[in-house]
Amino acid sequence: MRDDHLTTGRLARASGVTAETIRYYEQRKLLNCPPRTESGYRLYPGDSVRRIRFIRHAQRLGFTLDEIAELLALRADPKRSCADVKRRAERKIADIGSRIAALKRMRRALVAISASCEGAGSRSDCPILDALDRDEEQS
Repeated sequence: MRDDHLTTGRLARASGVTAETIRYYEQRKLLNCPPRTESGYRLYPGDSVRRIRFIRHAQRLGFTLDEIAELLALRADPKRSCADVKRRAERKIADIGSRIAALKRMRRALVAISASCEGAGSRSDCPILDALDRDEEQS
């Protein structure tokens, strides 16, 4: 095995993911599938650790795998600018803002529904279930 290359297991440990995650990233074309040795081991280049960490960090910031693929393509394309990356980040910020607003609406509605219930009585008289039935009919 070459010193500058990593097996799947070593890459997984070095990047903090599982071997299954590495294979999934390969399937999603986020990570290139490396050649195999004669004994069948995959040998990843050393920069694969950096790439996987990039993917994981982007995921923690809310980017989808499709969006991460776009970011990786931007990173690899010398014709693209930092402004292209910034536009994608700003779109993600707007998307997160929309999701936060939706979550706040859901929370307010659930707090109101929950407040209507004393937690006593039978399930058939539960105001939470009744409210959920009404909301379904109104949707």
